[in-house]
Amino acid sequence: MPSEKALQQKQEIVAALTEKIKNSSAGVFVTYSGLTVEKDTELRNSLRAAGVEYSVVKNTLTRRAVAELGYTEFDEILNGTTALATHPEDVVAPAKVLCDFIAKYKEESGLKVKAGFMDGKACTVDEINALAKIPARDTLYAMLAGGLNATIAGLARAIQAVADQQGETA
Repeated sequence: MPSEKALQQKQEIVAALTEKIKNSSAGVFVTYSGLTVEKDTELRNSLRAAGVEYSVVKNTLTRRAVAELGYTEFDEILNGTTALATHPEDVVAPAKVLCDFIAKYKEESGLKVKAGFMDGKACTVDEINALAKIPARDTLYAMLAGGLNATIAGLARAIQAVADQQGETA
């Protein structure tokens, strides 16, 4: 039987993990067996650059944390090596960085998506892969700005053409 101190530490870890998951807009569970130190460092640097928090988690403690939040879908994936990547605001970032890394190194990466969650709902591996294909937030903003700019430029040209026609008829 664990000591009172060890039990208290585990309860604190579960509470912190519950808060992290609850306050994240998205998260991805991965298995990392076979990941070399070099590749792990590269992955962590990529995740950090995207503002994604990444940590290795204990399955039993994670199982308790997700159960407190009502996720029952993760029971079967919480075995073996497990790490969790989360972001408080960007739903795409964890999936994008992890899936890009997996695609870059294929089977030699040692990384595999187990499942994930987004805005309080569990996601399958296929849903995580689809989420990873969405462009990054900055890219989406650039696409939106470009679309708006093109629309405004087209409107300006149309107004100018009408003004030119009216000037010719007057």
